[in-house]
Amino acid sequence: MALIERLVLASGNAGKLAELASLLSGQVGEIIPQSFYFVPTAEETGSTFVENAIIKARHAAAHTGLPAIADDSGLEIPALDGEPGVRSARWAGEDASDADNNARLRDALIDLGAHERGAAYRCVLVAMRHAADPAPLIAEGMWSGQLTETPQGDSGFGYDPHFFLPEAGCTAAELPADTKNMLSHRGQALSALRRRLEQEWQQP
Repeated sequence: MALIERLVLASGNAGKLAELASLLSGQVGEIIPQSFYFVPTAEETGSTFVENAIIKARHAAAHTGLPAIADDSGLEIPALDGEPGVRSARWAGEDASDADNNARLRDALIDLGAHERGAAYRCVLVAMRHAADPAPLIAEGMWSGQLTETPQGDSGFGYDPHFFLPEAGCTAAELPADTKNMLSHRGQALSALRRRLEQEWQQP
């Protein structure tokens, strides 16, 4: 029997939904995207990944009356003072596509030397039993790599085609889905969150 019968994913990003659904398989009986309930998009007013994840999880739980999980994640480039950070999905503008954001990334890389192209994906996951949950579960993961000007691979989403993994010899967009789920920032965060769910949300 699943630990959680029904959970709402507070995201409209198809790539994130697919990854989280796969990673939560077996622990949650039914995983439903918030779009199923016509939940409007939450306004991400936080200045950190943690703040935005809490905002989104609380918003989804309030609209559906169900436990909710949300993530906030993005790319951090130390040479650019951590940009794009919490604005990763909107780096090229509020309605930017992945192609738009990757074009801005390529522009930024022109001014960075090879030793300045280190980067990391960061993910924060938040799970809330209900909108008024005073103790949301929070887990975090980080995935380090190098940025490349030339995109490689057509899997994944976001900045994956430019996120090169030296130990794997390929970009995140070239990894098989199961390998990516095991290595990625989201996979790491969810592994930590699963442990906390089992410990703290275990039903009697």
